[in-house]
Amino acid sequence: MTVNLDPNIPDPDGFYDELLQAHAGLTDEESDAFNARLILTLANHIGDRAVLRAAIEAAK
Repeated sequence: MTVNLDPNIPDPDGFYDELLQAHAGLTDEESDAFNARLILTLANHIGDRAVLRAAIEAAK
């Protein structure tokens, strides 16, 4: 299974701004916890273990 690493988000700058805004006012610990929750939420949405394994490898 491969992971799509090509740009695939409409308005990537807008998404990045939303992501930064979600971290606004958070401590480092709260920001890390938010990132963990977001990762687990997106992993659950994907659901395919092969895709998730490929994404982990791609992120390394």
